[in-house]
Amino acid sequence: MKKIFLYLLAPLSCYTALVGCKKMEVGIMNTGNYTDTSTLIKDAATADGFPFGLAIDYTPMMNNPIYSGTVTREATSVTFTYQMKHGAIVQNDGSLNYTNTDALVNKCVSAGLQIYGHTLGWHQNQNATYLKNYAGITIPAATELLANPGFELGTATTFSNWSTYNASNGATVSVTTTPSQVHSGTRAMMVVNPVANPGNQWKVQVASDLFNTVVGQQYIISYWVYAAAPGGSIRLSTQTSGGGSAQYQADQNIGTSWQLVTWTITANSPQTRILFDMGQAANTYYIDDASVKQVIAAPSGAQIAVKLDSALYNFITNTVTRYKGVVKAWDVINELFADNGTLRNNSNTSTTGSDVLVWSNYLGNNYALHAFQYAQAADPNALLFINDYSLESNSVKLDSLISYVKFLKANGAKVDGIGTQMHIAWNTTYAGIDAMFQKLAATGLLIRISELDVRINPNDKTGFTPNQLFYGYQADMYNYVVNSYLKYIPKAQRYGITVWGVDDPESWIVTTQNKVDYPLLFNANFAKKPAYTGILKALKAQQ
Repeated sequence: MKKIFLYLLAPLSCYTALVGCKKMEVGIMNTGNYTDTSTLIKDAATADGFPFGLAIDYTPMMNNPIYSGTVTREATSVTFTYQMKHGAIVQNDGSLNYTNTDALVNKCVSAGLQIYGHTLGWHQNQNATYLKNYAGITIPAATELLANPGFELGTATTFSNWSTYNASNGATVSVTTTPSQVHSGTRAMMVVNPVANPGNQWKVQVASDLFNTVVGQQYIISYWVYAAAPGGSIRLSTQTSGGGSAQYQADQNIGTSWQLVTWTITANSPQTRILFDMGQAANTYYIDDASVKQVIAAPSGAQIAVKLDSALYNFITNTVTRYKGVVKAWDVINELFADNGTLRNNSNTSTTGSDVLVWSNYLGNNYALHAFQYAQAADPNALLFINDYSLESNSVKLDSLISYVKFLKANGAKVDGIGTQMHIAWNTTYAGIDAMFQKLAATGLLIRISELDVRINPNDKTGFTPNQLFYGYQADMYNYVVNSYLKYIPKAQRYGITVWGVDDPESWIVTTQNKVDYPLLFNANFAKKPAYTGILKALKAQQ
C-alpha cells in the first residue's frame, strides 16, 4: 500500500479541514491500493445481479467515438442527463419533438445498452415558458386594438384611422407637434372647441376606426389628456356595428396638466369604435396615447391545476408510450422535496430559472400521484421510481420521502422503487450513508444509486489540483458507498448503480455548476482513475 508521509508542523486541529471526517494517523495518510482494473465494473456488477450504468450527454455520445466507446465498453445501462426531460422534448407551442431523443435511443439500443428513463416529472429542465403560458400562470399581454393609438401616423394636418364626426360652431381638430403639448412621441391631437354646448358633449366628436370585440368581454379604454384652461370637460362614448347599443362614460373634469383617464366597458357588439366627446365646455384639449385592450382575467388556482395536469398527462403518456418496451424503468418523479422535508412550492424553491415550474405548488399531492398513474397506464410493465438527493445526509428529507411513498401506494399508485442520487464528496460521513441504506431497505422496494459522483474539491478551493492522496480518498468513498449498498440492500432489492457522467470535464459539476472538480471514474483522457478500482474492489469482495 502506497503511503504519503506528512510531518505535522502545526497542531492537529489545523489539518482537520484537509481530511474532514476521515480518520487520520499522525504522520501518515494512505492513498489506498486502488490500481486493479483487470475486470470491468459492469461484469462484476452483473455477477452480483444488477446493472452498472453511466449518465450520458447527447453531443459527445453522438459525435465523440472515444466517449461513446468508453460508454459501450464500461456500462450495462445508460441514463440520459437531459434528452428525455420535458425541456428537451416539449416545444413552445406544446408540440413534442423527439428527434434528438430518438437518435440517442437508437444509438444506445444499437450498442446493446439498456436505457433508464429520466425523468418524467421535475421542477427544472422543462419548457416552463410553455407551461406557464398554457396554464395561465403567465398572463399574456393584451393586444392593442386601436389603430394609430398615439396619433403618430397621418399627414401634417390629419390622423390616420381617426375621423372628425362633429365640429359644431367652428370647432377644429388638428395636429400638434409642440413638445409640451405631446405626451409621448412627436405628435398629439389638439381639439379647439370655441363654444360651450352644456349637456351636448356630442357636438364635438373625434372617432376611431372600428375594432373587433367579443360580446360579453370587458375592455379597458385609456387616454392622456389636458386642457389649455381650467374647467375642461370630456367623455368617451361608443358606437357599434352588428348590433349592440352605444355606451357613455361620465363627464370627466379636465385640468391643465396631463392626466390619465380610464374607462372599462363590456362589449355588446362584434365591432366597436370609441369617440372623444368634447362639446360641453369651450376649451382647447390635447389628447395622446389612447388605448383599448381586452381585460384578461387571471385564472383561478383550480383552472391552473386542470391545465397543468393535462400537460403532465400529455407529456408522460406520449413519452412512456413512445419508448414502451425499450425503456423498462423510469424516474417518474424527481426531487419532490425541499431540504426541510416538505413538498416543493414557490416559497421553498427558487423559481428564478427560465426552465423552472414547481408542479406541486399548483397540484399538491396530486402531482406525483397522477404522474405515477399516467406512467403506469402508458406502460403497465415498466418499473416506476421516485428519485431524490441528499438522502444520505438529510434524514428529514429521507423520512419524508419514505412516508410519501407510503401515501402514494395507499392511494393506488404503482411505486416500484426509490432512487438515491448520492452527489457526495470524499469526506461525506459514513454513518449517514449506512443509515440511509438501512431505511431504504426497510421499504421492501427496489433501491438504486441513481446519480453517484464524488467531489474531490467540495470546498471549492481556488487553484485546486488533485494529487494521489485525494484520488485515494475519492476511491475510498466510492468503495464505501458500494460496500454499504451491498451490505444493507438485500440482493432482491438491488436495481443497480449509475455514476452520473463519464469523464471529469463533462461532469455537470464542472459544466453547469462551474466548479473546479474531478468527480467521476475517468479523467480527461478517458483513463481509469483510482475511483474506478474503488467500485470494482467492493463488487469483487462480494463474489
